[in-house]
Amino acid sequence: MTEATDPQQSKASALLAEAMTKSGLLWIDVADDRTWPAWHVWDEGAALVVSGPGEQPLPWLPAEVRLILRSKDTGGRLLTVRAHSYVLEPGSPQWERAAELLRASRLNAVDDCVTRWAAQCTITALVPFDSPLESPGAYAADDHRRAPARTAATTTSWRPWHLGGRGEERVARKRVRAEAKAARKAAKERAKLRKKRQRRGGRLRGL
Repeated sequence: MTEATDPQQSKASALLAEAMTKSGLLWIDVADDRTWPAWHVWDEGAALVVSGPGEQPLPWLPAEVRLILRSKDTGGRLLTVRAHSYVLEPGSPQWERAAELLRASRLNAVDDCVTRWAAQCTITALVPFDSPLESPGAYAADDHRRAPARTAATTTSWRPWHLGGRGEERVARKRVRAEAKAARKAAKERAKLRKKRQRRGGRLRGL
């Protein structure tokens, strides 16, 4: 590496560490799959993530992935870097350290999550390498928009109650009331017409 590129590499490393530290969320871009959001803990050059039952859903990560980091302030894309992924072995010193750091960051744990992670979950270390693929002033033209992931979540069987009903429900009720009002008006007009015809017929019979 030449002296001319050292300051650039140092600046990129500092920006990466700052982005990883300030935001607890990153996106893992998996080839031939999609981009997965993941909460993480940054520790000495590695992003630590845990996945599995009771935790965030992640696919089995290949040996190399892309990490997309966004600005915590604006939400805009900040960095895209390549990273090696390493599954940590439960009981190893690396796993124990990672589990303790993740446990401290797990705000709503209701059980002995470390024991559950060892038995059911996977802790992965994502280690960025090489220069960023995207950084301030050097972004790809692709905006990274993707269709939402398919999910089993649905509200077709039950929808939360809304005061006054939902917008489409109010429109439907208004339409029904308008149709009923029009029907009553038409019925009154027909009744008037029948009475008028009956009176006219009575006069004709009296002649």
